[in-house]
Amino acid sequence: MIDLREMLRLHVPLAVQAYEQPPAHQPERPPADDSEQISGDEPSTILVVDDDPSVRHVISTVLREEGYTVRAAGSADQALELLRASGDVPTVLSDLKMPGHDGIWLLDQVLQRHPHAAVVMLTGYGDTENAVECLKRGAADYLLKPPRITDLVRAIERAQSRRKLSLARSRYHQGLARRVREKTAELTDALRRTADAYNSTLSALVAALDAREHETSDHSQRVVRYTLAIADKMGIHGEDMDQIGRGALLHDIGKIGVPDSILLKAGPLTPAEWVVMRKHPEIGHQILQTIGFLTQAAEIVLSHQERWDGGGYPRRLKGTEIPLGARIFAIADTLDAMTSDRPYRRGVSYEDARAEIARCSATQFDPACVDAFVSLTVQELTQLRDRRGM
Repeated sequence: MIDLREMLRLHVPLAVQAYEQPPAHQPERPPADDSEQISGDEPSTILVVDDDPSVRHVISTVLREEGYTVRAAGSADQALELLRASGDVPTVLSDLKMPGHDGIWLLDQVLQRHPHAAVVMLTGYGDTENAVECLKRGAADYLLKPPRITDLVRAIERAQSRRKLSLARSRYHQGLARRVREKTAELTDALRRTADAYNSTLSALVAALDAREHETSDHSQRVVRYTLAIADKMGIHGEDMDQIGRGALLHDIGKIGVPDSILLKAGPLTPAEWVVMRKHPEIGHQILQTIGFLTQAAEIVLSHQERWDGGGYPRRLKGTEIPLGARIFAIADTLDAMTSDRPYRRGVSYEDARAEIARCSATQFDPACVDAFVSLTVQELTQLRDRRGM
């Protein structure tokens, strides 16, 4: 089969200048994503880059006869101008050594602008070291000059296949990433709605418990707000904060298991009745411990009647044996009990409640939690009391 050297010797009877004329002017297209610029299902235009007009002419003729659309450039800079104007993901056939910027420079520039482009390098005999360097930099293939026509055509076919595969892989990953984002958004929304449903259910349950016990309005909501404010002062955030809030909200859920005759008794409880009443932390813990997202809250419910000095119940825990959330809640619950009006007494002021809680530091309450509590101003406490919801 005739090779390009022979074709150059015979000088194919087509005017070289015909292939060197610039294409008709087309308005410049703004760059877009590869997936939008070209489908990858049809061959792209082949850009032939060589400073020798005869070589450009012969290669262009061969590729046109194979059915390709061909454009030609006499330098690396001219090639970049043509690519910039077309906006396509190109297939480039470039000489390695050219005046000015060489083929390696052009390879880097093309792949930087079009990562899915396919670049085939033409190199002279004995220049295989540079050819290997081109492959390392991302060239699809290289051919020794002058190549046989069959080798040239096959190299272009391989380059086109590589380009199509790269584009298809890119579209697949873009589509996959888009689907992941969509599914993540859907899952996030579902989790948010589930969490809202959980919180609404828990709030309704606690409101029912408050009503059963004839508690002052919004008692459980207030102690949650006080508890979270103290926890915030202690630098607690995220999931730990959420769990402490749930534990505070559900602290008295175990009173479901306390008979009305004891829970609603107007007068003092007998020793036997106190034994029953003091079981409510354990009952609450039994109710919550099997619910996955409430396991930490269940520990707060179990421990919310413990004291720093070990004098509480049901396990007589002492100091840091008591979960931190329970230590914080103990202050919030005491604050609300002292400052809320009861049928048999008026609530005390925040100043008096703060002083009493500070006095009980290191006996009834964790000193670190007390320090965080007393850093809240009376104005802040008043705002927490009057705010609605958690």
